[in-house]
Amino acid sequence: MIKQAIIPLAGLGTRLLPLTSVFAKELLPINGRPGIEYILDECIDAGIKEIVFIISTKKLMIKKYFYSDQFYKNIIKKKKDPRLINEYKKILKYKSKIKFVFQNIPKGTGDAVLKTQKYIKNKYFLMLLPDDLIIKKNCSKSMIKVHKKYQASVMASMKVKKNNVSRWGIYKINKKLNKRNYIIDGVVEKPSAKKAPSNNAVIGRYILPRSIFNKIKSLKPKRGKEVHITDAIQLLINDKERFIAHNFEGKYLDCGTMNGYINSSIEIGKL
Repeated sequence: MIKQAIIPLAGLGTRLLPLTSVFAKELLPINGRPGIEYILDECIDAGIKEIVFIISTKKLMIKKYFYSDQFYKNIIKKKKDPRLINEYKKILKYKSKIKFVFQNIPKGTGDAVLKTQKYIKNKYFLMLLPDDLIIKKNCSKSMIKVHKKYQASVMASMKVKKNNVSRWGIYKINKKLNKRNYIIDGVVEKPSAKKAPSNNAVIGRYILPRSIFNKIKSLKPKRGKEVHITDAIQLLINDKERFIAHNFEGKYLDCGTMNGYINSSIEIGKL
């Protein structure tokens, strides 16, 4: 079973400036809660026992958020507010599952994944990208079920507009397994509309094999001096590792842009 997850959090969040000039985007409130808590709840509900955060020294406030014990103890001692007591219990629950590693130079998602190698002990692990919220259904839980059934790597997917493919990793279908699951033949990072193999996009949920670490090490940085996780995935596909694209049932929310961030609060407020 999948018991470990990693969450890359070292990104600068430039699409949410000016908010992110002084604040970690993952702590920005979405309907009254830091966005990262929705990701953590998804992990815990899916049965994840250990979560590795990849942060930078510029985003130490994320670590501080989960290590504010004395602050809560002092406030609770004075006020004995039930709401604050419940908040503190929730923070302690999250904290018990989180480890931290650092990616101080932004070298892409592939490099961020590589930073977690010393903690990943199982054959497969889950990765969640925090800009992508999926509500109404637990995407990670359904992906774990797919992994268990097929004993394969899994990526969340959805169709996007053809003129938008350059925002995503785009995959090519090899074989349809059933209504929601497809074996993929290849994946490319942010292709132009002309070069895209389809309009099937990879969304920020992955079940990856531990063998991906060696593939990442073999890669050289590309444009922007970044190592892309999609390139490592393609190397695994070339070596006959089976990857399944899973068309999830929930509703996708993009929290990484200003309009998407505002809309996410509205949509979650309706639940």
